[in-house]
Amino acid sequence: LNIESPFRNEMYINKAIHVKQLHDVDVVFGVRVDDDLFYTHDGSGLKPRTLDGFRLERDDLYRKVGGISLVDTNFFKKNKNIIGGKIGHIHMDQRAAFAIKSELDWVIAEMLASTINQNVGKWHLSPSISEIEKRVVQWGADMIGYNENVGGVLVSGGSAANLHGLTIARNIFFEKNDIRKKGLFNQKPFTIYASNEVHGCVDKSAEFLGIGSNQLRKIDCNPDFTINVDALESEIQNDLNKGFEPFCIIGTAGTVNTGAIDDLNALADLAKKYDCWFHVDGAYGGLAACLDSINQEYAGIERADSVAMDFHKWLYQPFEVGCVLVKNWTTLRSAYFKKADYLDTSLEHEGRLDFNEHTFQLSRNAKSLKIWMSLKMYGMRRIREMIQKDIDLTHYLSDQIVASDDFELMARSHLAVSCFRYVGTLTNEKEITRLNQNLISALEKDGRVFITGTKLNGDFVIRACIINHRKQKEDIDYLLTVIRDVAKSLE
Repeated sequence: LNIESPFRNEMYINKAIHVKQLHDVDVVFGVRVDDDLFYTHDGSGLKPRTLDGFRLERDDLYRKVGGISLVDTNFFKKNKNIIGGKIGHIHMDQRAAFAIKSELDWVIAEMLASTINQNVGKWHLSPSISEIEKRVVQWGADMIGYNENVGGVLVSGGSAANLHGLTIARNIFFEKNDIRKKGLFNQKPFTIYASNEVHGCVDKSAEFLGIGSNQLRKIDCNPDFTINVDALESEIQNDLNKGFEPFCIIGTAGTVNTGAIDDLNALADLAKKYDCWFHVDGAYGGLAACLDSINQEYAGIERADSVAMDFHKWLYQPFEVGCVLVKNWTTLRSAYFKKADYLDTSLEHEGRLDFNEHTFQLSRNAKSLKIWMSLKMYGMRRIREMIQKDIDLTHYLSDQIVASDDFELMARSHLAVSCFRYVGTLTNEKEITRLNQNLISALEKDGRVFITGTKLNGDFVIRACIINHRKQKEDIDYLLTVIRDVAKSLE
């Protein structure tokens, strides 16, 4: 970026990692703010840098206390344009995706993991971290009531977790056909089933695994955006009649568009009836199964053969960390193990678990430490409170929309997604759609909030995702105020 670009200034200020609230001050852990944030060179010497008429002063940005930089929160409040909407995903009023601001424990954990730099592929290269990852995997299973002795591995995110889940499904389901050696050659065409609201990573996974997206059957949804189980069974029977082999049914525990949770028990029943693998995509909503208020919606998740989860959503973790779960470690080893003389473990002590024998990767970083540290620091009660708070805030947003005259609620869910649109005084559907499409880019240009849109049943809507431990009711009110303000300028 050009040295004079305001964007460069924004990036430098955001080196001050926002890690821990301390009264009216934000602690910045070990970050040096560069001199060229405050001064510019015009050829005749250094001069103070300004941004929108405001002179950037080092003392305004931070002060030193015992070697730790303390950033004055008021600096950011006075100068939101410096770290405003132009930085999108880390915007303080971002409502588009799963963006979690860092906390001190995560920063320390990531720093320690990077400093030690252990390879969590072999136990003897990383004994403590390997055991910690096993513990974190079990904690994830405990949160959703999955199994007492699960097998699982940490991966980069929900997409990778779904890819791994379907890889395990293919390798175990077709073990009788020796598919790991023979591949797809001479295999009977086999099919996967999911709702038409399933995450796009499932399409990519079907293509990546050589199954092909043509063999991914997208089933119509009910009005609440859950999969239509009767339509699913009809499609399975139709494929059987055509000579296909149904092999995997995917249930979604929280769709990305609306947070809909499929009837997992009904899907488990169908999987059992037609001898299919049952995979649950719980990347978005799975961890909310730990809440007493909605855990009944997840009935049947414990019957899944594999589950994908994403800890950088409702465990509030920094990128990257997802998780795939199966019933036991033997399943993982059967899906992935490949003997290699240079990795031989026959002479090692029993009881050690080498992750490279239970997943694709040999070189793996220590993703588990930050999760372990967070749960040890805050505890599950506090995590559950934060998840419930996010859901309550989303219900509050939906209620405010219903009570208003200028917004229209398009989808409400059990989770923390609300889909709506601004209608103002318009009555023509095409004009309403055009206004909301224009509104997204106008809001981004305005810079006060960041939010995106999606489509439900072909209709364009605004989608608000409220997953952030810091957000409160006033943030929801602010969101609607800004949307109104910008939308009125477009009418």
